[in-house]
Amino acid sequence: MPQSVPRAGGALLPPAVVDGLRAAVRRVPEAAEALPFDTVAVPLRHGLEAADILRLRGVCGAVLSDSGGTRLLFLVPPGTSERWHLAGSSCTPGAAAAPGAGWLVGTLGAGAALRATDPWVLRAVLCEAAGTLMAGGFGPY
Repeated sequence: MPQSVPRAGGALLPPAVVDGLRAAVRRVPEAAEALPFDTVAVPLRHGLEAADILRLRGVCGAVLSDSGGTRLLFLVPPGTSERWHLAGSSCTPGAAAAPGAGWLVGTLGAGAALRATDPWVLRAVLCEAAGTLMAGGFGPY
């Protein structure tokens, strides 16, 4: 039976998922980089499900993993934090790519700028992802 790696909130992720995430993430340079976005933070498993849905629909903006590997951070337009209210997530003004963090979804090409995810599309997808996780027996996350 495969062993699982514990994560924040008691959720378990199979080692292959954790290894795949680590391999997919591009590390941020040593100095923190301030970004002109707000940040929506969600637990890792919830964020991975949401990022997959967003990518399949072609609407996924930039996504960071935090330095601890327990959360995903979706970049949203500035000002979103003033109106964000969704249980299981938080939205903070400003964004910074801190040392130890990494990009799960970064720029779309060489020299391209980071793209924010539409906050209301993200909200709907986070709700959809939560339902999928609950139906699969992975909640609460």
